[in-house]
Amino acid sequence: MLLICAGEDPEVPAGTPNIEQWLAKVGDRRLHGSEMRPISDATTVRTRGGEVLLSSGPFAETSEHIAGYDLIECADLDEAMEIAAAHPVAHFGSVEIRPLRE
Repeated sequence: MLLICAGEDPEVPAGTPNIEQWLAKVGDRRLHGSEMRPISDATTVRTRGGEVLLSSGPFAETSEHIAGYDLIECADLDEAMEIAAAHPVAHFGSVEIRPLRE
């Protein structure tokens, strides 16, 4: 799983590949993906002592937030790093690689 992280209004450097170029490069190794709605639409849920606690916004105060995800299928971590490094957001935000449990 690639967690795509960026600020709310990122400054995209000139020459950054667009998502269509990345998708063409990755091909069928990308199984699914989606952009997230803005952090202003987020709700965080916690259960403590039998009480459900709701808060508006993302789970953590940080300059970068999860902006989307891509589920990819790779042979190994090296292949996942190659795909993540080519993602457009890697040029101005970050792409976290998180293996799924089997």
